[in-house]
Amino acid sequence: MGSVAQIYNFSAGPAVLPAAVVRQVQSELVSYKNSGMSIMEISHRSSLYTEMEAEAERNLRELMRIPDEYDILFLQGGGTLQFTMAPLNFAQKTKQIGFIDSGHWAQRAIEEARLVPGVKAKVVASAKTTNYTSLPKDPVLQKTYDYIHLTLNNTIEGTMYRTLPDLKNQVVVGDMSSNIMAQRYNVKDFDLIYAGAQKNIGPAGLTVVIVKHSLLHTTPELPSMLSYAKQAAKHSALNTPPVFAIYVASLVFKWLLQQGGVDEMQKRNEKKAQLLYDYLDSSSLFSAPVKKAARSTTNVPFVTGNAELDQRFVVAAQENGLVNLKGHRLVGGMRASLYNAMPLEGVQKLVEFMESFEQNIGGNK
Repeated sequence: MGSVAQIYNFSAGPAVLPAAVVRQVQSELVSYKNSGMSIMEISHRSSLYTEMEAEAERNLRELMRIPDEYDILFLQGGGTLQFTMAPLNFAQKTKQIGFIDSGHWAQRAIEEARLVPGVKAKVVASAKTTNYTSLPKDPVLQKTYDYIHLTLNNTIEGTMYRTLPDLKNQVVVGDMSSNIMAQRYNVKDFDLIYAGAQKNIGPAGLTVVIVKHSLLHTTPELPSMLSYAKQAAKHSALNTPPVFAIYVASLVFKWLLQQGGVDEMQKRNEKKAQLLYDYLDSSSLFSAPVKKAARSTTNVPFVTGNAELDQRFVVAAQENGLVNLKGHRLVGGMRASLYNAMPLEGVQKLVEFMESFEQNIGGNK
């Protein structure tokens, strides 16, 4: 068999993994640490697992500068389950949650919160009037909510918070699913952070939750799997945890530390994104719909203005090893996701191909 041509995977998730991590997974898959057992076979009660999990937690704490007063949980159910878990655990005093509506995933969080009996979800700021091509204005908060929910990066719309809005000392829950460890945020600005793994951490099946320990004392009695306090008390092992997903995440955390950590990743991501945005802003065929101040360095949507031409581009790009560039069905067009594991070379190849495509079709928006 011939060698596989170089593929650059721009999928929004499940997303590209560091090549070095994939090779290590392959090399260790049959026998983890010479145990004679695959990582997919080892007991979550064994020292092989508990040592691996503890190292993963330590490395994540170092990468994100997570203070000791925060618990790290490795859960399941994706970011979507957190749309329900957060209200169940923390919407207790006023039963009211303030949501900043910055796009589709914020709206999904609102919908799920409203299904929790007794909870009122209020939109305190929205970017709807700009069709989500910008971020919402800072909310005017006249009262205290049980918490404010904020989506840090909008994978579909391509907007991202670089600095947090003024939330007036409210409890803050952050959905960091798509740009966790790609952009530096101060963990102390949040009371709870959650992130589905399949974009910037590892394979689907794992959700990282970072929660201020003091909040766990005020949570209600809930079914075990839905209780942050019970999950923390059992160190995320109330039932069998997603061992393989945590293992791959642990390798990604090590890789990130070797690369220079979150600050280095942010620099690389800004360089990758700038390369693509500079081309889009100069192109007479392609354009980026998002307002410059709100642009994400992680997910970059772009269009030609012609749906048929967009489709032609996606097909031609795939034939040239640039895969999964089709935009989300809600917005159409194209989208390039530039997660930590996407090398600069991938973005360079994309821009080169876009230039060639533009020249070939005459370059008219």
